[in-house]
Amino acid sequence: MPRSLWSGTISFGLVNIPIRLFTAVRDRSIHFHMLTPDGSCRLRRKLYCPETEKEYDFSEAAKGFEVAPGEYIILDKEQVEELKPEKGEDLVIEQFVDVSEIDPIFFDKTYYLGPDKGGKRAYQLLLATLEESKKVALGQFVMRNKQHFVVLRPSQGSLLIHTLNYADEIVPQQEIPGLEESRSRVAKEEMKMARQLLDAMTGPFEPERFTDEFTESVEELIEKARKGKTIKTGKGGSGKRRTNVVNLTDALRGSLEAEKKGATKKSTPKKSAASSKSSSSKSSSSKSSGNAAPGSSGAKQDSAKKKEGSTPRKRTASK
Repeated sequence: MPRSLWSGTISFGLVNIPIRLFTAVRDRSIHFHMLTPDGSCRLRRKLYCPETEKEYDFSEAAKGFEVAPGEYIILDKEQVEELKPEKGEDLVIEQFVDVSEIDPIFFDKTYYLGPDKGGKRAYQLLLATLEESKKVALGQFVMRNKQHFVVLRPSQGSLLIHTLNYADEIVPQQEIPGLEESRSRVAKEEMKMARQLLDAMTGPFEPERFTDEFTESVEELIEKARKGKTIKTGKGGSGKRRTNVVNLTDALRGSLEAEKKGATKKSTPKKSAASSKSSSSKSSSSKSSGNAAPGSSGAKQDSAKKKEGSTPRKRTASK
């Protein structure tokens, strides 16, 4: 069971709601340690001055801010500590807005908000109010000596909290080269085919279809090494960049044709089943007109394809 990362109170006008904060995302990143070549000892980092060839302890290091190349302003540690926001227990709601007003570029991390002791009724009140109004709440609070700008929103019968990037942390689009030039006119024929391709590829949001294949392969590699099994690794990707498509129209047309072929293949089993069902009820004279009867070469090929498709594919971990 996840432990709460922070506990405090939501200040909602004169209403105070005791709450607890839990992480909503598990980090599946694989973290490696630096070891000696034979793996007998873990390596440690040291603070070293190349000019004096002297090592320093972390407690001796000063905090400096670079104002020019090689020029620093040293700040007193105590002064920096005094500027840190005090640990607070209040998450103050300052405003309600439509969620559509918040560009996703502002979203950072996500947490669950749960009611603490004595706060269930007030928690449900805020949740129901946000659900009915279709609004989200903006506020700020301090966690781990850092002030966070957050948005509270309802989700599947509970409250979520997203930490947001501050406005001055967002890189303006004007600073990115090439974005302004990309706003050129689009040919109607290309737009039509692009929309057809979009419609053909549209489907429900199913995040479980997408997996981190590299992480899964490394986990498999680690598990095999732990059990002392023989490790086989593939060469991985070719590493070659795809060249730019010269003719966009041809690329769109080819994509549409490939998508249509894929859709036809998906619908083929249903048609085959219907065809075989109807062929069994027809007379022998209709069989001779070209319908494949059970046990014919066509049925054998279908059976072979099914067997081939059901064969599990072996996976090897990549380097």
